[in-house]
Amino acid sequence: MLSKLEQIADAIRVEFDRLDQARETAYVRSREVVRAASTTIKHVHRGEMAEAREQLAETQRLTAEMLAAVAETPELRYGGFVCDAEKECAEAAIVLACITGEALPGPEEIGVYPAAWLNGLAEVVGEFRRHVLDMIRTDDLDRAEEYLAAMDTIYQTIMAFDYPNAISLGLRSRSDNARGMVERTRGDLTNALRAARLEKRMAELEEKLGN
Repeated sequence: MLSKLEQIADAIRVEFDRLDQARETAYVRSREVVRAASTTIKHVHRGEMAEAREQLAETQRLTAEMLAAVAETPELRYGGFVCDAEKECAEAAIVLACITGEALPGPEEIGVYPAAWLNGLAEVVGEFRRHVLDMIRTDDLDRAEEYLAAMDTIYQTIMAFDYPNAISLGLRSRSDNARGMVERTRGDLTNALRAARLEKRMAELEEKLGN
């Protein structure tokens, strides 16, 4: 009845060993990708663009190695920690390009899955919010308005991708998060603009009274 069971089980075990080895290699690289991408963004926020570019190159190199490890295992290639790491790589590349005024890199240029690229784009909204808050603190309100407009453009773009999570890899929830960040940032910037206008009017009044 079960004469072929051991033979079948051995064949399955060989396949599982292959998948497990690929997963272990890719998982290690994915952790390195996430760390490298985070370091890239830190350099960007500090204004260390040369270091950011160098770190981004390392991030993309590690991403390519991770993807090479799962190239023959579609069970691991799409979704899970692999696409999460791709998302981080895309986010770092997009943040660096936007803040330095370079052309927006697409998924092919970065070397990531399109759905992962869109999710990385969604998370750029959070990095732009941080940038806007820094500009509010330095009274650079005109540029802050430009970044708020970019945040809204990103939100409107990703919101239009109304696909199941199995296709978009959770983009819908990131779209909701982006909307919340856009609304909070708009409120923060509106308050800052009102305060700036009030300060200007008070200075004008003081000048008139002084005259």
